[in-house]
Amino acid sequence: MTDSSRLRRLTVHGWFIVLIAAFTLVIAVCGVVGAVMIDRTSSLSDELTTRISPAAIETAQMQKALIDQETGVRGFLLTGRQEFLQPYAEGVAAERRSRAQVTAHLAGRPGLLRELDAISTKAAAWRQEYAEPMTAERRDDGTVPAARVEAGKRAFDEIRVLLERQNALLRQLRDTSRADLAQAEKVRNWAFLAMLVLFPLAMVGMAVLLRRAVGRPLDELRTASRQIAAGEFDHTIPARGPADIREVAQDVDLMRVRIVQALGDSHRQQVLLRDQAADLDAQAVELRRSNAELEQFAYVASHDLQEPLRKVATFCQLLEKRYGEVLDERGKQYIRFAVDGATRMQVLINDLLRFSRVGRVYDDREPVELEETLDKVLDDLSTPIEESGARFERPDKLPTVVGDPTMLRLLWQNLISNAIKFRDPSREPLIRVGCEPGPDGWEFSVSDNGIGVEPEFADKIFVIFQRLHSREQYSGTGIGLAMCKKIVENHGGRIWLDTGYTGGARLCFTLPATTQPAGDPPSDPPSSGPASGSGTDQEGTSS
Repeated sequence: MTDSSRLRRLTVHGWFIVLIAAFTLVIAVCGVVGAVMIDRTSSLSDELTTRISPAAIETAQMQKALIDQETGVRGFLLTGRQEFLQPYAEGVAAERRSRAQVTAHLAGRPGLLRELDAISTKAAAWRQEYAEPMTAERRDDGTVPAARVEAGKRAFDEIRVLLERQNALLRQLRDTSRADLAQAEKVRNWAFLAMLVLFPLAMVGMAVLLRRAVGRPLDELRTASRQIAAGEFDHTIPARGPADIREVAQDVDLMRVRIVQALGDSHRQQVLLRDQAADLDAQAVELRRSNAELEQFAYVASHDLQEPLRKVATFCQLLEKRYGEVLDERGKQYIRFAVDGATRMQVLINDLLRFSRVGRVYDDREPVELEETLDKVLDDLSTPIEESGARFERPDKLPTVVGDPTMLRLLWQNLISNAIKFRDPSREPLIRVGCEPGPDGWEFSVSDNGIGVEPEFADKIFVIFQRLHSREQYSGTGIGLAMCKKIVENHGGRIWLDTGYTGGARLCFTLPATTQPAGDPPSDPPSSGPASGSGTDQEGTSS
Protein backbone atom coordinates (compact mmCIF):
# COMPACT_ATOMS: atom_id res chain seq x y z
CA MET A 1 0.00 0.00 0.00
CA THR A 2 1.45 3.36 -1.04
CA ASP A 3 1.84 6.33 1.25
CA SER A 4 -0.84 8.30 -0.62
CA SER A 5 -3.39 5.51 -0.21
CA ARG A 6 -2.58 5.27 3.51
CA LEU A 7 -3.11 9.02 3.87
CA ARG A 8 -6.43 8.80 2.02
CA ARG A 9 -7.64 6.21 4.52
CA LEU A 10 -6.93 8.50 7.46
CA THR A 11 -9.93 10.00 9.23
CA VAL A 12 -10.05 13.42 10.89
CA HIS A 13 -9.22 11.70 14.14
CA GLY A 14 -6.31 9.95 12.40
CA TRP A 15 -4.99 13.22 10.99
CA PHE A 16 -5.07 14.76 14.44
CA ILE A 17 -3.23 11.77 15.88
CA VAL A 18 -0.55 11.89 13.14
CA LEU A 19 -0.01 15.63 13.55
CA ILE A 20 0.06 15.52 17.31
CA ALA A 21 2.40 12.51 17.24
CA ALA A 22 4.81 14.30 14.87
CA PHE A 23 4.67 17.48 16.91
CA THR A 24 5.16 15.52 20.13
CA LEU A 25 8.12 13.64 18.62
CA VAL A 26 9.88 16.86 17.59
CA ILE A 27 9.29 18.46 20.98
CA ALA A 28 10.34 15.26 22.74
CA VAL A 29 13.62 15.03 20.78
CA CYS A 30 14.43 18.66 21.51
CA GLY A 31 13.41 18.22 25.12
CA VAL A 32 15.54 15.09 25.55
CA VAL A 33 18.56 16.78 23.97
CA GLY A 34 18.05 19.85 26.16
CA ALA A 35 17.61 17.72 29.27
CA VAL A 36 20.76 15.71 28.50
CA MET A 37 22.73 18.89 27.92
CA ILE A 38 21.37 20.45 31.09
CA ASP A 39 22.47 17.38 33.00
CA ARG A 40 25.88 17.43 31.32
CA THR A 41 26.43 21.14 32.00
CA SER A 42 25.41 20.62 35.57
CA SER A 43 27.78 17.66 35.87
CA LEU A 44 30.67 19.53 34.24
CA SER A 45 30.02 22.61 36.33
CA ASP A 46 29.97 20.52 39.51
CA GLU A 47 33.16 18.75 38.41
CA LEU A 48 34.89 22.05 37.76
CA THR A 49 33.73 23.87 40.86
CA THR A 50 33.72 21.10 43.42
CA ARG A 51 36.67 18.91 42.35
CA ILE A 52 39.09 20.33 39.78
CA SER A 53 39.35 23.91 41.08
CA PRO A 54 39.59 22.82 44.77
CA ALA A 55 42.21 20.24 43.74
CA ALA A 56 44.27 22.97 42.04
CA ILE A 57 43.95 25.17 45.11
CA GLU A 58 44.96 22.35 47.46
CA THR A 59 47.88 21.46 45.15
CA ALA A 60 49.08 25.08 45.42
CA GLN A 61 48.73 24.82 49.21
CA MET A 62 50.74 21.61 49.15
CA GLN A 63 53.45 23.28 47.02
CA LYS A 64 53.58 26.17 49.47
CA ALA A 65 53.88 23.74 52.38
CA LEU A 66 56.83 21.99 50.69
CA ILE A 67 58.53 25.30 49.93
CA ASP A 68 58.02 26.33 53.59
CA GLN A 69 59.76 23.10 54.61
CA GLU A 70 62.73 23.79 52.33
CA THR A 71 62.94 27.43 53.41
CA GLY A 72 62.82 26.52 57.11
CA VAL A 73 65.54 23.90 56.76
CA ARG A 74 67.81 26.24 54.77
CA GLY A 75 67.36 29.06 57.31
CA PHE A 76 68.17 26.76 60.22
CA LEU A 77 71.25 25.47 58.43
CA LEU A 78 72.47 29.01 57.75
CA THR A 79 71.76 30.57 61.16
CA GLY A 80 71.33 27.64 63.49
CA ARG A 81 68.34 29.37 65.04
CA GLN A 82 65.70 26.96 66.27
CA GLU A 83 62.75 29.16 65.26
CA PHE A 84 63.52 28.50 61.61
CA LEU A 85 62.40 24.90 62.12
CA GLN A 86 58.89 26.02 63.03
CA PRO A 87 57.89 26.65 59.35
CA TYR A 88 59.34 23.24 58.54
CA ALA A 89 57.15 21.44 61.06
CA GLU A 90 54.06 23.41 60.03
CA GLY A 91 54.84 22.75 56.35
CA VAL A 92 54.98 18.99 56.98
CA ALA A 93 51.56 19.06 58.64
CA ALA A 94 50.08 21.32 55.94
CA GLU A 95 51.50 19.04 53.23
CA ARG A 96 49.75 16.03 54.71
CA ARG A 97 46.41 17.85 54.96
CA SER A 98 46.63 19.21 51.40
CA ARG A 99 47.67 15.81 50.05
CA ALA A 100 44.60 14.19 51.65
CA GLN A 101 42.31 16.88 50.16
CA VAL A 102 43.88 16.62 46.70
CA THR A 103 43.58 12.81 46.81
CA ALA A 104 39.84 13.14 47.63
CA HIS A 105 39.24 15.67 44.83
CA LEU A 106 41.18 13.69 42.23
CA ALA A 107 39.50 10.35 42.98
CA GLY A 108 38.86 8.54 39.70
CA ARG A 109 41.80 10.20 37.93
CA PRO A 110 44.69 7.72 38.30
CA GLY A 111 47.21 9.73 36.22
CA LEU A 112 47.02 12.75 38.49
CA LEU A 113 47.03 10.55 41.56
CA ARG A 114 50.26 8.88 40.38
CA GLU A 115 51.84 12.32 39.95
CA LEU A 116 50.66 13.21 43.44
CA ASP A 117 52.14 10.00 44.85
CA ALA A 118 55.45 10.75 43.11
CA ILE A 119 55.56 14.22 44.69
CA SER A 120 54.80 12.79 48.13
CA THR A 121 57.41 10.07 47.70
CA LYS A 122 60.06 12.56 46.60
CA ALA A 123 59.17 14.88 49.49
CA ALA A 124 59.38 12.04 52.00
CA ALA A 125 62.74 10.96 50.55
CA TRP A 126 64.06 14.52 50.70
CA ARG A 127 63.05 14.85 54.33
CA GLN A 128 64.49 11.46 55.24
CA GLU A 129 67.76 11.75 53.31
CA TYR A 130 68.55 15.45 53.58
CA ALA A 131 66.34 17.67 55.74
CA GLU A 132 66.28 15.64 58.92
CA PRO A 133 69.93 14.37 58.82
CA MET A 134 71.26 17.87 58.04
CA THR A 135 69.27 19.50 60.84
CA ALA A 136 70.50 16.82 63.21
CA GLU A 137 74.14 17.42 62.18
CA ARG A 138 73.66 21.18 62.56
CA ARG A 139 72.44 20.67 66.11
CA ASP A 140 75.26 18.30 67.00
CA ASP A 141 78.44 19.98 65.75
CA GLY A 142 77.09 23.09 64.13
CA THR A 143 78.54 22.33 60.67
CA VAL A 144 76.99 20.75 57.54
CA PRO A 145 79.13 20.07 54.49
CA ALA A 146 78.37 22.36 51.57
CA ALA A 147 78.23 19.41 49.22
CA ARG A 148 75.51 17.89 51.38
CA VAL A 149 73.53 21.11 51.32
CA GLU A 150 73.92 21.34 47.53
CA ALA A 151 72.76 17.74 47.14
CA GLY A 152 69.65 18.50 49.25
CA LYS A 153 68.94 21.52 47.07
CA ARG A 154 69.13 19.44 43.91
CA ALA A 155 66.80 16.84 45.41
CA PHE A 156 64.23 19.54 46.29
CA ASP A 157 64.53 20.99 42.76
CA GLU A 158 63.28 17.63 41.49
CA ILE A 159 60.25 18.07 43.73
CA ARG A 160 59.72 21.52 42.20
CA VAL A 161 59.74 20.00 38.72
CA LEU A 162 57.11 17.45 39.78
CA LEU A 163 55.00 20.20 41.30
CA GLU A 164 55.16 22.26 38.13
CA ARG A 165 54.13 19.27 36.07
CA GLN A 166 51.23 18.57 38.46
CA ASN A 167 50.09 22.18 38.16
CA ALA A 168 50.30 21.99 34.35
CA LEU A 169 48.17 18.84 34.32
CA LEU A 170 45.58 20.47 36.56
CA ARG A 171 45.48 23.57 34.37
CA GLN A 172 45.03 21.38 31.30
CA LEU A 173 42.23 19.44 33.00
CA ARG A 174 40.54 22.66 34.06
CA ASP A 175 40.78 24.13 30.54
CA THR A 176 39.37 20.94 29.02
CA SER A 177 36.47 20.90 31.48
CA ARG A 178 35.72 24.53 30.75
CA ALA A 179 35.72 23.83 27.00
CA ASP A 180 33.40 20.85 27.48
CA LEU A 181 31.12 22.96 29.67
CA ALA A 182 30.97 25.71 27.07
CA GLN A 183 30.19 23.17 24.32
CA ALA A 184 27.44 21.56 26.40
CA GLU A 185 25.93 24.94 27.16
CA LYS A 186 26.03 25.78 23.48
CA VAL A 187 24.23 22.54 22.52
CA ARG A 188 21.69 23.09 25.31
CA ASN A 189 20.97 26.62 24.14
CA TRP A 190 20.61 25.46 20.54
CA ALA A 191 18.19 22.71 21.63
CA PHE A 192 15.93 25.14 23.48
CA LEU A 193 16.20 27.63 20.64
CA ALA A 194 15.14 24.86 18.26
CA MET A 195 12.16 24.14 20.53
CA LEU A 196 11.18 27.79 20.48
CA VAL A 197 11.45 27.91 16.69
CA LEU A 198 9.92 24.49 15.95
CA PHE A 199 6.94 24.98 18.24
CA PRO A 200 5.36 27.86 16.26
CA LEU A 201 6.47 26.25 12.99
CA ALA A 202 4.78 23.00 14.00
CA MET A 203 1.63 24.89 15.00
CA VAL A 204 1.58 26.73 11.69
CA GLY A 205 2.18 23.48 9.82
CA MET A 206 -0.61 21.78 11.74
CA ALA A 207 -3.00 24.64 11.02
CA VAL A 208 -2.13 24.63 7.29
CA LEU A 209 -2.40 20.87 7.05
CA LEU A 210 -5.70 20.76 8.92
CA ARG A 211 -7.03 23.51 6.72
CA ARG A 212 -6.10 21.66 3.55
CA ALA A 213 -6.99 18.18 4.78
CA VAL A 214 -10.06 18.93 6.93
CA GLY A 215 -11.22 22.54 6.74
CA ARG A 216 -11.43 22.84 2.95
CA PRO A 217 -13.36 19.55 2.43
CA LEU A 218 -15.76 20.58 5.21
CA ASP A 219 -16.30 23.95 3.54
CA GLU A 220 -17.05 22.24 0.26
CA LEU A 221 -19.44 19.85 1.99
CA ARG A 222 -21.19 22.74 3.78
CA THR A 223 -21.49 24.76 0.56
CA ALA A 224 -22.89 21.81 -1.37
CA SER A 225 -25.34 20.99 1.46
CA ARG A 226 -26.62 24.56 1.50
CA GLN A 227 -27.10 24.49 -2.27
CA ILE A 228 -29.15 21.35 -1.91
CA ALA A 229 -31.10 22.87 0.99
CA ALA A 230 -31.82 25.87 -1.26
CA GLY A 231 -33.49 23.56 -3.77
CA GLU A 232 -30.68 22.48 -6.10
CA PHE A 233 -31.36 18.79 -5.61
CA ASP A 234 -29.38 17.79 -8.72
CA HIS A 235 -26.13 19.24 -7.31
CA THR A 236 -23.65 16.45 -6.52
CA ILE A 237 -21.75 16.64 -3.24
CA PRO A 238 -17.95 16.28 -3.70
CA ALA A 239 -16.25 13.58 -1.63
CA ARG A 240 -12.77 14.83 -0.68
CA GLY A 241 -10.61 15.00 2.41
CA PRO A 242 -10.17 12.45 5.21
CA ALA A 243 -11.94 9.10 5.04
CA ASP A 244 -14.73 9.93 7.48
CA ILE A 245 -15.48 13.27 5.78
CA ARG A 246 -15.62 11.47 2.43
CA GLU A 247 -17.98 8.92 3.93
CA VAL A 248 -20.19 11.70 5.32
CA ALA A 249 -20.21 13.38 1.91
CA GLN A 250 -21.13 10.10 0.23
CA ASP A 251 -23.89 9.46 2.79
CA VAL A 252 -25.28 12.98 2.35
CA ASP A 253 -25.19 12.57 -1.43
CA LEU A 254 -26.97 9.24 -1.10
CA MET A 255 -29.52 10.96 1.13
CA ARG A 256 -29.91 13.63 -1.57
CA VAL A 257 -30.61 10.95 -4.18
CA ARG A 258 -33.16 9.29 -1.92
CA ILE A 259 -34.78 12.63 -1.11
CA VAL A 260 -35.12 13.31 -4.82
CA GLN A 261 -36.71 9.90 -5.24
CA ALA A 262 -38.93 10.48 -2.20
CA LEU A 263 -39.98 13.88 -3.56
CA GLY A 264 -41.01 12.25 -6.80
CA ASP A 265 -42.94 9.61 -4.89
CA SER A 266 -44.43 12.34 -2.69
CA HIS A 267 -45.66 14.30 -5.68
CA ARG A 268 -47.29 11.18 -7.03
CA GLN A 269 -48.77 10.43 -3.62
CA GLN A 270 -50.10 13.98 -3.33
CA VAL A 271 -51.95 13.60 -6.59
CA LEU A 272 -53.34 10.29 -5.38
CA LEU A 273 -54.21 11.74 -1.95
CA ARG A 274 -56.00 14.68 -3.54
CA ASP A 275 -58.11 12.24 -5.52
CA GLN A 276 -58.73 10.15 -2.40
CA ALA A 277 -59.52 13.26 -0.34
CA ALA A 278 -62.10 14.30 -2.91
CA ASP A 279 -63.61 10.81 -2.73
CA LEU A 280 -63.54 10.90 1.10
CA ASP A 281 -65.21 14.30 1.17
CA ALA A 282 -67.94 12.99 -1.08
CA GLN A 283 -68.26 9.89 1.12
CA ALA A 284 -68.32 12.04 4.27
CA VAL A 285 -71.14 14.12 2.86
CA GLU A 286 -72.98 10.95 1.93
CA LEU A 287 -72.25 9.47 5.38
CA ARG A 288 -73.59 12.53 7.19
CA ARG A 289 -76.69 12.40 5.06
CA SER A 290 -77.04 8.67 5.73
CA ASN A 291 -76.53 9.17 9.48
CA ALA A 292 -79.17 11.86 9.54
CA GLU A 293 -81.55 9.56 7.71
CA LEU A 294 -80.69 6.67 10.05
CA GLU A 295 -81.24 8.83 13.11
CA GLN A 296 -84.60 9.95 11.72
CA PHE A 297 -85.38 6.36 10.87
CA ALA A 298 -84.46 5.17 14.37
CA TYR A 299 -86.69 7.80 15.94
CA VAL A 300 -89.60 7.07 13.62
CA ALA A 301 -89.11 3.32 13.89
CA SER A 302 -89.02 3.44 17.69
CA HIS A 303 -92.08 5.66 17.77
CA ASP A 304 -93.98 3.58 15.22
CA LEU A 305 -92.95 0.28 16.84
CA GLN A 306 -93.95 1.36 20.35
CA GLU A 307 -97.44 2.44 19.29
CA PRO A 308 -98.64 -1.04 18.18
CA LEU A 309 -96.86 -2.57 21.20
CA ARG A 310 -98.80 -0.27 23.50
CA LYS A 311 -102.00 -1.28 21.74
CA VAL A 312 -101.17 -4.97 22.06
CA ALA A 313 -100.44 -4.58 25.77
CA THR A 314 -103.54 -2.40 26.33
CA PHE A 315 -105.95 -4.69 24.52
CA CYS A 316 -104.53 -7.79 26.17
CA GLN A 317 -105.13 -6.14 29.53
CA LEU A 318 -108.69 -5.20 28.43
CA LEU A 319 -109.27 -8.82 27.36
CA GLU A 320 -108.13 -10.03 30.77
CA LYS A 321 -110.33 -7.44 32.52
CA ARG A 322 -113.50 -8.05 30.46
CA TYR A 323 -113.26 -11.77 29.90
CA GLY A 324 -111.27 -12.74 32.94
CA GLU A 325 -114.16 -14.65 34.41
CA VAL A 326 -114.63 -16.64 31.21
CA LEU A 327 -110.93 -17.44 30.66
CA ASP A 328 -109.31 -20.27 32.49
CA GLU A 329 -105.95 -19.99 34.17
CA ARG A 330 -104.08 -20.98 30.98
CA GLY A 331 -105.81 -18.20 29.01
CA LYS A 332 -104.95 -15.63 31.67
CA GLN A 333 -101.33 -16.87 31.54
CA TYR A 334 -101.23 -16.39 27.78
CA ILE A 335 -102.51 -12.83 28.16
CA ARG A 336 -99.80 -12.08 30.77
CA PHE A 337 -97.15 -13.50 28.45
CA ALA A 338 -98.32 -11.21 25.68
CA VAL A 339 -98.34 -8.14 27.96
CA ASP A 340 -94.88 -8.99 29.31
CA GLY A 341 -93.48 -9.51 25.83
CA ALA A 342 -94.84 -6.19 24.60
CA THR A 343 -93.48 -4.39 27.65
CA ARG A 344 -90.02 -5.94 27.25
CA MET A 345 -90.04 -5.02 23.59
CA GLN A 346 -90.74 -1.39 24.50
CA VAL A 347 -87.83 -1.40 26.98
CA LEU A 348 -85.52 -2.99 24.41
CA ILE A 349 -86.46 -0.42 21.77
CA ASN A 350 -85.82 2.48 24.19
CA ASP A 351 -82.47 0.98 25.25
CA LEU A 352 -81.38 0.45 21.67
CA LEU A 353 -82.34 4.01 20.78
CA ARG A 354 -80.38 5.33 23.78
CA PHE A 355 -77.38 3.13 22.94
CA SER A 356 -77.30 4.36 19.33
CA ARG A 357 -77.31 7.98 20.46
CA VAL A 358 -74.24 7.67 22.72
CA GLY A 359 -71.50 9.84 21.20
CA ARG A 360 -73.82 11.38 18.60
CA VAL A 361 -76.77 13.04 20.23
CA TYR A 362 -75.34 13.11 23.77
CA ASP A 363 -71.95 14.70 23.24
CA ASP A 364 -72.01 17.99 25.14
CA ARG A 365 -68.59 18.40 26.77
CA GLU A 366 -68.48 20.55 29.87
CA PRO A 367 -67.04 20.37 33.39
CA VAL A 368 -69.02 17.77 35.33
CA GLU A 369 -69.04 17.49 39.12
CA LEU A 370 -69.01 13.72 39.62
CA GLU A 371 -69.88 14.25 43.26
CA GLU A 372 -73.12 15.97 42.27
CA THR A 373 -73.82 13.43 39.49
CA LEU A 374 -73.45 10.50 41.91
CA ASP A 375 -75.75 12.21 44.42
CA LYS A 376 -78.46 12.56 41.77
CA VAL A 377 -78.14 8.91 40.74
CA LEU A 378 -78.39 7.73 44.35
CA ASP A 379 -81.46 9.92 44.78
CA ASP A 380 -83.04 8.40 41.65
CA LEU A 381 -82.30 4.89 42.94
CA SER A 382 -83.47 5.60 46.44
CA THR A 383 -86.40 3.16 46.17
CA PRO A 384 -84.42 0.03 45.16
CA ILE A 385 -81.72 1.05 47.62
CA GLU A 386 -84.22 1.15 50.49
CA GLU A 387 -85.91 -2.08 49.37
CA SER A 388 -82.59 -3.96 49.20
CA GLY A 389 -81.13 -2.35 52.33
CA ALA A 390 -77.93 -1.53 50.46
CA ARG A 391 -75.17 0.38 52.22
CA PHE A 392 -72.74 2.72 50.47
CA GLU A 393 -69.11 3.62 51.08
CA ARG A 394 -67.71 6.46 48.97
CA PRO A 395 -64.83 8.99 48.99
CA ASP A 396 -65.30 12.31 50.75
CA LYS A 397 -64.83 14.13 47.46
CA LEU A 398 -64.98 13.13 43.80
CA PRO A 399 -63.12 15.07 41.09
CA THR A 400 -64.44 17.28 38.33
CA VAL A 401 -63.98 15.99 34.77
CA VAL A 402 -64.87 17.30 31.34
CA GLY A 403 -67.60 15.22 29.66
CA ASP A 404 -71.26 14.79 28.88
CA PRO A 405 -73.26 15.09 32.11
CA THR A 406 -76.16 12.96 30.84
CA MET A 407 -73.89 10.11 29.77
CA LEU A 408 -71.82 10.19 32.98
CA ARG A 409 -75.01 10.11 35.02
CA LEU A 410 -76.19 7.12 32.98
CA LEU A 411 -72.80 5.45 33.63
CA TRP A 412 -73.19 5.75 37.42
CA GLN A 413 -76.79 4.63 37.21
CA ASN A 414 -76.04 1.43 35.28
CA LEU A 415 -73.13 0.42 37.51
CA ILE A 416 -74.91 1.06 40.82
CA SER A 417 -78.24 -0.45 39.71
CA ASN A 418 -76.37 -3.60 38.61
CA ALA A 419 -74.68 -3.76 42.02
CA ILE A 420 -78.12 -3.65 43.63
CA LYS A 421 -79.74 -6.07 41.18
CA PHE A 422 -77.11 -8.82 41.36
CA ARG A 423 -76.85 -8.88 45.12
CA ASP A 424 -76.34 -11.98 47.22
CA PRO A 425 -79.63 -12.91 48.91
CA SER A 426 -77.77 -14.22 51.93
CA ARG A 427 -76.27 -10.87 52.97
CA GLU A 428 -76.94 -7.19 53.03
CA PRO A 429 -75.63 -5.41 49.92
CA LEU A 430 -72.49 -3.30 50.43
CA ILE A 431 -71.47 -1.05 47.53
CA ARG A 432 -68.14 0.78 47.51
CA VAL A 433 -67.29 3.64 45.17
CA GLY A 434 -63.54 4.27 44.83
CA CYS A 435 -61.50 7.03 43.21
CA GLU A 436 -57.75 7.57 43.00
CA PRO A 437 -55.24 9.15 40.59
CA GLY A 438 -53.89 6.76 37.98
CA PRO A 439 -51.47 6.79 35.05
CA ASP A 440 -54.33 7.42 32.61
CA GLY A 441 -56.06 10.11 34.70
CA TRP A 442 -58.65 9.31 37.36
CA GLU A 443 -59.36 5.67 38.12
CA PHE A 444 -62.83 4.89 39.51
CA SER A 445 -64.29 1.67 40.81
CA VAL A 446 -67.67 0.30 41.85
CA SER A 447 -67.45 -2.89 43.90
CA ASP A 448 -70.05 -4.96 45.70
CA ASN A 449 -70.45 -8.12 47.74
CA GLY A 450 -72.95 -9.69 45.34
CA ILE A 451 -72.91 -12.86 43.26
CA GLY A 452 -69.87 -11.76 41.26
CA VAL A 453 -68.67 -12.72 37.76
CA GLU A 454 -66.42 -15.56 36.73
CA PRO A 455 -63.09 -14.37 35.19
CA GLU A 456 -63.79 -16.13 31.88
CA PHE A 457 -66.76 -13.79 31.31
CA ALA A 458 -64.70 -10.61 31.87
CA ASP A 459 -64.99 -9.57 28.18
CA LYS A 460 -68.38 -11.09 27.43
CA ILE A 461 -70.26 -8.88 29.90
CA PHE A 462 -69.44 -5.74 27.84
CA VAL A 463 -70.89 -7.16 24.60
CA ILE A 464 -74.40 -5.99 23.73
CA PHE A 465 -77.23 -8.50 24.40
CA GLN A 466 -74.84 -10.90 26.18
CA ARG A 467 -76.46 -12.35 29.32
CA LEU A 468 -75.09 -14.67 31.98
CA HIS A 469 -78.49 -15.41 33.55
CA SER A 470 -81.98 -16.14 32.28
CA ARG A 471 -84.73 -13.51 32.26
CA GLU A 472 -86.54 -15.53 34.92
CA GLN A 473 -83.62 -14.98 37.30
CA TYR A 474 -82.79 -11.34 36.48
CA SER A 475 -84.66 -8.89 34.27
CA GLY A 476 -83.02 -6.59 31.73
CA THR A 477 -82.07 -6.31 28.08
CA GLY A 478 -78.30 -6.98 28.19
CA ILE A 479 -77.36 -3.48 27.00
CA GLY A 480 -76.33 -1.78 30.26
CA LEU A 481 -72.63 -2.65 30.46
CA ALA A 482 -72.21 -2.33 26.69
CA MET A 483 -73.56 1.20 27.06
CA CYS A 484 -71.16 1.82 29.98
CA LYS A 485 -68.22 0.73 27.81
CA LYS A 486 -69.35 2.98 24.96
CA ILE A 487 -69.75 5.97 27.33
CA VAL A 488 -66.31 5.49 28.93
CA GLU A 489 -64.52 5.00 25.61
CA ASN A 490 -66.32 8.03 24.15
CA HIS A 491 -64.78 10.04 27.01
CA GLY A 492 -61.27 8.72 26.26
CA GLY A 493 -61.14 6.12 29.06
CA ARG A 494 -61.45 2.37 29.41
CA ILE A 495 -63.51 -0.03 31.55
CA TRP A 496 -62.71 -3.53 32.77
CA LEU A 497 -63.64 -6.22 35.28
CA ASP A 498 -61.20 -6.70 38.14
CA THR A 499 -60.75 -10.48 37.92
CA GLY A 500 -58.59 -10.53 41.04
CA TYR A 501 -61.41 -9.23 43.25
CA THR A 502 -63.20 -11.86 45.36
CA GLY A 503 -66.34 -11.75 47.45
CA GLY A 504 -68.41 -10.01 44.74
CA ALA A 505 -67.65 -8.03 41.61
CA ARG A 506 -65.63 -4.91 40.93
CA LEU A 507 -65.82 -2.80 37.80
CA CYS A 508 -63.05 -0.26 37.15
CA PHE A 509 -63.01 2.57 34.64
CA THR A 510 -60.81 5.57 33.89
CA LEU A 511 -61.54 9.12 32.82
CA PRO A 512 -58.93 11.66 31.67
CA ALA A 513 -57.80 14.03 34.45
CA THR A 514 -58.59 17.18 32.47
CA THR A 515 -59.52 19.07 35.61
CA GLN A 516 -58.38 18.72 39.20
CA PRO A 517 -61.11 18.06 41.72
CA ALA A 518 -62.49 21.09 43.47
CA GLY A 519 -61.23 21.51 47.02
CA ASP A 520 -59.03 18.80 48.51
CA PRO A 521 -58.13 15.76 46.44
CA PRO A 522 -60.37 12.77 46.91
CA SER A 523 -59.53 10.49 49.79
CA ASP A 524 -58.47 6.93 49.20
CA PRO A 525 -61.36 4.57 48.55
CA PRO A 526 -62.56 2.62 51.57
CA SER A 527 -61.75 -0.68 49.95
CA SER A 528 -58.30 -1.61 48.72
CA GLY A 529 -57.53 -1.85 45.02
CA PRO A 530 -59.59 -0.68 42.06
CA ALA A 531 -63.29 -1.25 42.28
CA SER A 532 -65.41 -2.78 39.58
CA GLY A 533 -69.08 -2.52 38.87
CA SER A 534 -71.32 -4.51 40.99
CA GLY A 535 -72.83 -7.73 40.02
CA THR A 536 -71.97 -6.63 36.48
CA ASP A 537 -74.87 -6.28 34.25
CA GLN A 538 -74.70 -9.91 33.45
CA GLU A 539 -77.82 -9.25 31.42
CA GLY A 540 -77.78 -5.49 30.73
CA THR A 541 -79.38 -2.37 32.15
CA SER A 542 -81.63 -2.66 35.07
CA SER A 543 -83.77 0.24 33.99
